[in-house]
Order: sequence, then structure tokens, then C-alpha cells
Amino acid sequence: MDFSFTEEQQAALDAAKAVFADVVPDGVPSPALTPGAVAEDFDRALWGRLAGADLLSLVVAPEYGGSGLDPIALCLVLRESAKVLARVPLLESSAAVYAVQAFGSRELKQAVLPAAARGETVLTVATNGRTGHDDAALAVTARPDGDGVDGSGGWVLDGVQSGVPWGFDADFVVVPAASPEGVAVLALVPGAGAGAEAEADTGTGTGTGLGFAEQFSTSGERLAELRLDSVRVGARDVIAVEGAWDHLRDLLTTGTCALALGLGTRVLGMTSAYTGKREQFGFPVATFQAVAMQAADRYIDLRAMEATLWQAAWRLSEPGRGAAGDGGPLPASGDVAVAKIWASDGVRRVVQTAQHLHGGFGADVEYPLHRYHAWAKHLELALGPAAAHEEALGDLLAAHPLG
Repeated sequence: MDFSFTEEQQAALDAAKAVFADVVPDGVPSPALTPGAVAEDFDRALWGRLAGADLLSLVVAPEYGGSGLDPIALCLVLRESAKVLARVPLLESSAAVYAVQAFGSRELKQAVLPAAARGETVLTVATNGRTGHDDAALAVTARPDGDGVDGSGGWVLDGVQSGVPWGFDADFVVVPAASPEGVAVLALVPGAGAGAEAEADTGTGTGTGLGFAEQFSTSGERLAELRLDSVRVGARDVIAVEGAWDHLRDLLTTGTCALALGLGTRVLGMTSAYTGKREQFGFPVATFQAVAMQAADRYIDLRAMEATLWQAAWRLSEPGRGAAGDGGPLPASGDVAVAKIWASDGVRRVVQTAQHLHGGFGADVEYPLHRYHAWAKHLELALGPAAAHEEALGDLLAAHPLG
């Protein structure tokens, strides 16, 4: 068996390393010292360089101006982005594009994909629901609109989605919603970046029934609470294909695991460098057995995170998304759950050990480790902590008995 990456995937990785080489993790104020958001917008200059390197079009088909690569290539790039805490909606926009390409109508693809591949259109996804604990599709209802906004029959959305990443910056927000038949549909609604109503204090919005209110992540990034009050969406902009939301959610979760792996890899490297230079009793602390054993345990965590990540990304890259029986005894969502369990617990253990081995220096706001700790906490809980995925894995094992 050959576990190496393809030439195309390796080329994407090399391009990502070149783009992120000059990015510093402390390019914005520290979240520890900032009461609100660390910045009003994402890193547009970096976004432009990613577009110039064709890294925003990785998963877009060639007919729409992309490279036609798979989730493995995307995860390779995401891993590199997290090493420098790149402040760009690379995961959300790429995953949304992948879902539109897989399930959207030809008209929707033509309207969204070419511009997204060039970096001109930014997409994000509402993934947290109202509380962050339930399926996001349950937080919004979608009912058919007999009149329709375009005369052809559309949908009407009602509900609240909290913690939407880059909601104030994106041109479109992909909103999962439950139809009357219980099927999760995906609706593209205008983001605040496209001029939708946004009021930081009240989030009321006027005219369209669509409003945004400010929220903040542990990393200091500005999130949005998205409020939909009888928001009408044209039929073209709604994906009503069963399984589309599951597909998108699995890709977002796997991408989050890639971010956690990149962050953890960088943090362990920082810890190795620090403990190799920091001396006690005339010797580098890295030579002490207790320190070496803790670092070795975290290295094992990272290798487990890596193995489970590539297994999940491979299953999602397979035709048919790795349904039960064609790549393993469980559907691809089982591999995604295992990867997220390791990523959530692993990245938490890595940053906690790093803080411990750095001593008080790890809390110094002039040193970037505290930023990685804040991002790690956000990634740990994004799209469900380890316990939630353990429950999901248990349900899958009950539904697909092994042996």
C-alpha cells in the first residue's frame, strides 16, 4: 500500500508553505488584551496571496476555474495555515464551495464557483445552531414559499444560528435548515460582507428579516449571531438534496481536525525549542526524564491525530463518500468522529503540556503561545467536543455491528 501524497497534493502543500512562510501569529492585538474583536476583518492581503497561488480553488472543478483536487489536498493546506494562525476563512469557504459543487444546481454553480475560485466571493457556514450543542439544521426551519422571490418558488427561513465564523465578512452564509419533511436543506443567504443588515449592538436588521449581532470566540475573532425572520430565499440558492448537510458537516469537521494538527505540531515544536535552551542545574530541561516523557506523550497524540485525520480525509475523498461497506465497516462519518475525538482531546493535551513546560513564560502576552492556547480551545469545541463525537460513534457502532 502507498500512503504517500500525490504529486498534485504535494504541489498544493509546497505552495501553502511558500504563502504562509511570512505570516506571523501576532499580527493582530492579543485576545488576552482586547475586550472585543482583535480585528474588524480577516487578513485580506493573505487571502489575495492564497488566490494568486490557486489555493482557494483547490477543490473547484477545472470547468469552473479550479484544480479539481480532493479534501486531502485541502487538509494539507489547512494544516499549514494553522501553524501560523492564519486569519482567513479558508476552511469555511472551501467546504461551502465543495458542497455547492457536489449538490448545487448548475445555475448556482455558475453563479458561485468561478468567483469563489478567484477569491472574489467569500462563503462561510453556520454550524453551531442556537446553542452549539444541537444539530445546526434544527435551529432554523425552512418552508416552501409558494410565491417565491423570483417567481419560481423559493423558501422561507426562520430561526437563529449563533457563532457564525466570518459572518460579518462573508458574501454568503450557507445556512442548514430543517424542511417540513425533516430533510436538512442548505440555503445561501447574503452575509454582512455583501451588504446585509448588521448592527453590532442589537443585530436587529431591517427590511429583509436578516440580522447579525456580534459575538467573539476565545481566539478573539469576531463571530456573528445570525437571525432570520421570514427570510425569503430563491429556489436557485437552496440545496434540497438529502445528505448535503451531512457531507458538508463531515468536511468541516475533518478540516477542523487538520487545523488542530497543524496548531499542535507548531506548539510542540515551540516547546521542544524552548526546553532545549532553558537550563536548570546546568542542563537543558529537555534532558530531564519527566520533561522528555511528557513531550513524548504529546508526540504520540500528534501521530494519532495525523493518522485519524488522513483516514477521515481519504474516506471523504472516495467516490460515494465512503459509505459503509466500500471502505470500512462504518460510513465515513465514523472515521470523521474518530478523527475529531483525537483532535479535540489531543490538541488540548498538547497546549496544556506546552504551557506547563514553558512555566510562567507561556503566559507572557509578548510570546505567542497564549494565542495558540486560545485557538486550540476554540478548535477543541468547534463542531462538537470529543464527548459529542464519542456519542455519535457509539450510535454508528450500534447501527452497524462489527463482525
